[in-house]
Amino acid sequence: MSLILFAFVARVRDGLPLSASTDFEYNRELQEKKRQLRTISRALALFPERAAVKGQELNIYLVSSEGVSYMSVCHWSIPAAMAFCFLEDLRWEFTACYNASVVSLADRPYPFLEFDGAIQKLKQQYNRKGGPALQVTLAEVQEDLRLRPPQILTLEELELTNGSANGHTEQQLATSGQSVKLEPVTAPGILSLVLNIMCASLNVIRGVHLIEYTFQEDYDSMRNVVAFLVAFLCCLLQCHLYIFHSRLKAAKSLGLLSAIVLCNVFLRELRNAWQIAFHVGVASLSTALTFRRKVQDRSPDCRV
Repeated sequence: MSLILFAFVARVRDGLPLSASTDFEYNRELQEKKRQLRTISRALALFPERAAVKGQELNIYLVSSEGVSYMSVCHWSIPAAMAFCFLEDLRWEFTACYNASVVSLADRPYPFLEFDGAIQKLKQQYNRKGGPALQVTLAEVQEDLRLRPPQILTLEELELTNGSANGHTEQQLATSGQSVKLEPVTAPGILSLVLNIMCASLNVIRGVHLIEYTFQEDYDSMRNVVAFLVAFLCCLLQCHLYIFHSRLKAAKSLGLLSAIVLCNVFLRELRNAWQIAFHVGVASLSTALTFRRKVQDRSPDCRV
């Protein structure tokens, strides 16, 4: 049986998977350990530089250095020093192939899948010959572990830390438009934006003109001014919702559509049926396209 079953490389700051060894085994505990690896990767910034998670038959070991974390799933019989020696060798290999700037600029999962070849060679070196392959000697790692023993993590700590990381991620998604990518803007979407801007312009022009008339003749028309300006603001917000990702997008879209409909109903004495139908139709088109514009799917894991 292999002593080192799976290796995984991820970026520390956001847990982005960078590379992994190809999965040829379907052991139930191995699949559970891989799930735990994904849990760990979402909160790497909260974990120490060197740690281990003990299991029944399989253990997880991780080493983080220079913004990259190197993790492995190993059989329980392999000495901890040997497992960390493997991770140090893996770190040497990875840093020789990819510099910090390339890692920092990666924007999709598994951008360095070709590194799997190097991982497989390193795994074979350890599984068949049972020893280090590159820069690090077993004695050096054993001494380092004696001076700085790795932190042993429990499943409870993983789940608790993952919950904290998920909360941080949700907040980040809400405040950073770069965290989520939407599908490309379509031709109907561009048409919708143009029509929405046109409707917003018509509303603000009518509203400004009505303000001048209101101050001179009829102060009771101020409610109509408010209706025009609210409709103007709703048109701009519809454009924003279509272009940028937002939480509760469906509820916000329906709320804006309802407000535009109510404003046009209120302004029925100042607009004819065709004008009202145009404004409501543009708002409805924008709402439908906002619903259809989904978040881009992530790249598949490619069995890693």
